[in-house]
Amino acid sequence: MEAAIANLLEPGERIIVGNAGIWGERVADLSARYGGDVIELKVPAGKTFSTQELTAALEQHKPAVLFLCQGESSTGTHQNLAGLGEMCKRTGTLLLVDTVCSLGGVPLFADKWGIDCIYSGSQKCLSGPPGAAPFFFSERALEKLHSRKTKPATFNLDLNMIGDYWGWYGKRFYHHTGPVSTFYAMREALALVAEEGLEAMWDRHLAGHQELWDGLKQLGLKPFVEDEADRLITVNTIQVPEGVDWAAIVKNAMDKYQLEIAGGLGPTAGKVWRIGVMGYNAKPQNVALVIEAFRDGLRQQGRL
Repeated sequence: MEAAIANLLEPGERIIVGNAGIWGERVADLSARYGGDVIELKVPAGKTFSTQELTAALEQHKPAVLFLCQGESSTGTHQNLAGLGEMCKRTGTLLLVDTVCSLGGVPLFADKWGIDCIYSGSQKCLSGPPGAAPFFFSERALEKLHSRKTKPATFNLDLNMIGDYWGWYGKRFYHHTGPVSTFYAMREALALVAEEGLEAMWDRHLAGHQELWDGLKQLGLKPFVEDEADRLITVNTIQVPEGVDWAAIVKNAMDKYQLEIAGGLGPTAGKVWRIGVMGYNAKPQNVALVIEAFRDGLRQQGRL
């Protein structure tokens, strides 16, 4: 996240931040810290941005960067990205996308959709160890990096220097000692992704999402995100029913089932439970265990 902002945004340049939850809030904060002219677009928790409002904002402000989060894990929303790349090119804007909890779990077509920068997480749908951060730059993003008027205001995340370290430009510069063991683990995780195949992987995550909601609805639980088209299948947000002690459900799941159920985050704190159906956990036996933990916890509170 910070590497993307530090390298794509120069002081005084404008960035539109699609703020649909805590990750948009953080990008807005980071952008301001790096001297950006931040314009926040906000939607209520559980909603996403329409193509029309994003188009209008791009045409009005003509920013250097547009940020969107494909999978907003604090609210459980899935932002549609199709068509945005072309709009960004018309306004001279780079499209930056957070895919931390969505990469590998839902379709993503960086080139087809005209995305310029993507960052993700190794430990979510890809099932690698935490610590690696898959990162993508388009040719347009590289051109911006190489034509900066100022150096990125960070040494550790300066991609010109890191590029030299990796030998991108036909030379080598010692920048840091890379976490080699983590990279080997990430390579193995990606090998497993390649073995399964992306379409099969997407189908497995969707099946886990559907199995989860088939079970939760039988318990009387409802999704927090009202519009099904906006629901993120990898991080599922569940409304906490009135009168239910959400924290007691979480504690019982951990104490009795050794299962971690997350509460809300940012704008959804105290309002939802969050269930990750990602990577290794996107399997029928794991989904069934989550449903059983909810059934037991709700029964203890007299809700079943």
